[in-house]
Amino acid sequence: MENATSARERTQPKKVHVIGCGAIAREILAVCEANKLEHIELNCLPAIWHNTPEKIVPGLREAIARARADGFERVFIAYADCGTGGLIDRLCEEEGVTRIPGPHCYSFFAGNADFASRWDDDLTAFFLTDFLARQFEAFIVEPLGLDRHPELRDMYFGHYRKLVYLSQLEDAALQEKARRAADYLGLDYEYRFTGYGDLTRSLIEA
Repeated sequence: MENATSARERTQPKKVHVIGCGAIAREILAVCEANKLEHIELNCLPAIWHNTPEKIVPGLREAIARARADGFERVFIAYADCGTGGLIDRLCEEEGVTRIPGPHCYSFFAGNADFASRWDDDLTAFFLTDFLARQFEAFIVEPLGLDRHPELRDMYFGHYRKLVYLSQLEDAALQEKARRAADYLGLDYEYRFTGYGDLTRSLIEA
């Protein structure tokens, strides 16, 4: 007769090793907690790699190999394309894993269908997420040298017309940070609450 422990193990979901971008670590953990996804184990790669996307695929390949060496049968990539020009998709095909659908986190947070439907209106938009609102100086101002050479602002951002803050949490302090970022860049400010968008479904289905 089957004992209680083996019956419980049989009905519980298999462990999933999620390899995610550090820029969405907080959101992944929040989705897992809200949906009781206790079978997910998260490993995050450095968020700053978005400024050097050529590092992402080699980092993912190494992380997948480590996860499989540790005995994980199921691996999920919590990245969109993220500026790799299709290289993450090629890696997923080679390794037999899947990723979050969409070109980038702005799209899957907004919902890929909704983001695509707004593309014509958002053609001149610069986007922030909660992470980028928190880390505006560290991930945008300093890497672009705007703190040292403010004259570069218009060179980098002159073709943008608005800053769109796609927020995952309704947080007044983050909204104020995003407004200040828009002022700093000389852009109009627009706020849209998205929640976690397609990230939730992707993690549930991982």
